Amino acid sequence: MQTGNEKGLTGNALKLIAIAAMTLDHVLWILFPGYRHMWWLLALHAIGRITAPIMWFFIAEGYLHTHDFKKYALRLLLFAIVSHFAYCFAFGISFLPFLKSVFNQTSVIWSLFWGLITIRLFDSELKTWLKFLLLVPILAISFPSDWSCIAVVAILYLWGKRESFAKRMFWMMVWTAAYAVVFFFCIDRVYGVLQMCTALSIPLLYLYNGQRGTWKGMKWFFYIYYPAHLVAVGVLRMLLLGNVGVMIGS
Repeated sequence: MQTGNEKGLTGNALKLIAIAAMTLDHVLWILFPGYRHMWWLLALHAIGRITAPIMWFFIAEGYLHTHDFKKYALRLLLFAIVSHFAYCFAFGISFLPFLKSVFNQTSVIWSLFWGLITIRLFDSELKTWLKFLLLVPILAISFPSDWSCIAVVAILYLWGKRESFAKRMFWMMVWTAAYAVVFFFCIDRVYGVLQMCTALSIPLLYLYNGQRGTWKGMKWFFYIYYPAHLVAVGVLRMLLLGNVGVMIGS
């Protein structure tokens, strides 16, 4: 789907931007653990909010363009399982969930997988009431992940409102706001407001030209890079801080 200038950003370029912003954000959690309120640190974490919307966007786009949904879903599920252990090691979270918290028990990839499944559910010929009934356990099972079940619903709307870029972005921000409210009241008020910086991704997504890019290896690069960089972050955490958790849920 084209959203702006044909000479804009390819999918590969957007994914590289997301990777850079994600890496910056994760390293900052190790160098400055906890919810610190220095303005420059908040500004850098704001850049990190670019990553999740780009991930959500390309799950919706991936569903529209995949030639084999089953292989796509299985690949994403395996990716989520591997990334769980890398994510927990990175931030000092127990591999076994719910020992200390219900928040941030696994990586955002778990929500991406369930977002893909939810698109498939709503693209089926099942009765509408049954679709919403089946959505309930999906939201429950994805709740403990990074970005929680909000990521699932955001992905669904990015697919469902695909006829209009403006509508896609509007609903993306609506669901971001829902996440921000929970973060505001349950975790940290300043960082709750900070979640709204997902809006920084909108001009980047607008520049998406609907093209994948010339390098066909980006898909596999991301599948390898994501858990690999988390392992590196975990090693950095152990060297600098010891076996100390640095995020809510650890």
